[in-house]
Amino acid sequence: MQLQLFRRMLVGGTLCVFASAGTALAQAAAPYPSKPIQLVVPFAAGSVTDLLARIVAQRLGEALGQPVVVDNKAGADGNIGAAYVAAAAPDGYTLMMGAASTNAINPSLHKNLRFNPLRDFAPITNVASVPNVLVVGPQVPARTVKDFIQAARTEKYSFASSGAGGSMHLSGELFKVMTQTPDLLHIPYKGGSAPVADVMGGRVSAMFCNLPLCLQHIRAGKLTALGVTSPRRSPLLPDVPTIAQAGVPGYEVEGWFGLFAPAAVPKPILQRLNAEVVHILKDAKVKELLLAQGAEPVGNSPEEFAAFVKKEHDRWAKIIQDTGITLQ
Repeated sequence: MQLQLFRRMLVGGTLCVFASAGTALAQAAAPYPSKPIQLVVPFAAGSVTDLLARIVAQRLGEALGQPVVVDNKAGADGNIGAAYVAAAAPDGYTLMMGAASTNAINPSLHKNLRFNPLRDFAPITNVASVPNVLVVGPQVPARTVKDFIQAARTEKYSFASSGAGGSMHLSGELFKVMTQTPDLLHIPYKGGSAPVADVMGGRVSAMFCNLPLCLQHIRAGKLTALGVTSPRRSPLLPDVPTIAQAGVPGYEVEGWFGLFAPAAVPKPILQRLNAEVVHILKDAKVKELLLAQGAEPVGNSPEEFAAFVKKEHDRWAKIIQDTGITLQ
């Protein structure tokens, strides 16, 4: 009788029934994870971010014994999904497959963001690096980067991207500044598939395309690859030079995609997730799958990834400030 009275208290006229101490302790002691995990992709389905998230989600779910459900929350150049995860409970049940744009570039391009990428996220691991590749459709006669630069200074050329502010857009803007081709018009899309189709169809001249999006079309001869944006050649396109090698010294842009949790996630959960994902990325079949798509698996510690994100954040802030790149 006394125990029942102890469990009931009258507060402001409302009778509150408290869970027993045993129930509370059982919930606190529940092993992680004890329910499905939401993996937010702040971009549309079919994007490279989405592709990588689904590869990781399947294997991570198997490793953790709970479903990892991919949830696309696209919009505002990735800022909608990123803000959602930044505000989520730091309990390990809401994660994000972030990218260079969401966690390094956007703060220097967007005003009044509802999150701070360096403060509001706990980096888990860098999943993969992905070069962009400058491609042109069949209507563009250029077969080298130098040819394209020369034509872009006199012709009304355009380049497509999957959205303003992403690595594909910034690849083009940096190219414009470094090659003095200011009339090269940026045409943003919502997602990656439509711009690829429009380049192949001749409606847009070029694209600094995430390699996984364009690789099959390059191999099929529907797109011509002129140069890769990374500091080294891609093993999947060994005959295609880097843009720096092809006549734009110092040019370098490399897309990257990593796993994040809300800040203040408990360290044991962070370490568990890191260990599982790094192990997944070392699996031979996963590595083969990623490499076949043009993505190079990374897998590093939370500390290493945090330092990398900070370096990328500062690097892009300087590039954007020095070049005057805007979203207009």
